[in-house]
Amino acid sequence: MKKIIFLILFIFQVVVAQERDALLEGLFEEEMTMEKQLLPQKMIFTQSLLWGKNGLFRKTGISKLSIENREKELKVRNVMLKSHQIIGYLTLAGMVAQGIMGGRLYNGDYELYDAHKTLGQWVTASYFTGAGLSLFAPPPLVKKRVKGFNSIKAHKLLAYVHFSGMIATNSWSKNDSELFPNVKKKDLHKYAAYTTFVSYATAVLVFKF
Repeated sequence: MKKIIFLILFIFQVVVAQERDALLEGLFEEEMTMEKQLLPQKMIFTQSLLWGKNGLFRKTGISKLSIENREKELKVRNVMLKSHQIIGYLTLAGMVAQGIMGGRLYNGDYELYDAHKTLGQWVTASYFTGAGLSLFAPPPLVKKRVKGFNSIKAHKLLAYVHFSGMIATNSWSKNDSELFPNVKKKDLHKYAAYTTFVSYATAVLVFKF
C-alpha cells in the first residue's frame, strides 16, 4: 500500500513539474511575442541604437522595454516630431532669407556678409536640430507598410538630397573645392545652397499635402 501511495505521489510530482515547465515556457514565449509587438520589425539605425531591444536606453535601464514605457515613448515621439515640423518651417524661412541675402552678395553687395554668415549659422543649427529630432525619436508601435510611392517616401528620399546639400553648402562656404578647381568657390556654394533649398522646400510641401 505504501509503495502504491509513493508511486502515485511520484507520478503526481512528475506531472506537476511538467505542467510547471510548460507554463514557464509558455510565459516566456508570450513575453518574447509581447516584446516583438512593442517594437516595429524594422527601425532606422539611429532609433535602433537608442530604442531597440538591445539599444542604449534598454541596456542602461533608462527606459526598459515594457507597455508602460512604450506608451511614454510614443508621447515623447509625438512631441519630438511636432517640434521637428515647427523647426522645419523656421529653417525654411531662414533659407529664404539666406537666399535673398546670398543673391545680393553674389551681385557685389558685401554689406550683408556678416548678417548672411550669422543667419547661415542659425539655419545650420536649426536644420540639424530638426534632423536630430526626427532621427532619434522613439520608433512607432507598428511600422505600416504602404505600397507604392507616397508623400512619406518622397519626404524621406528628398532628405538624402537636402542633407547632403546642407553639408556641401557649409563646406564650400569656407574652402575652395579640389573636385572642381575651375569653378569658383562662391558658385559651388550657390549651387549647393539652391539644391538644398529646393529639395528641402519640396520635402516640406509633399509632407504637408
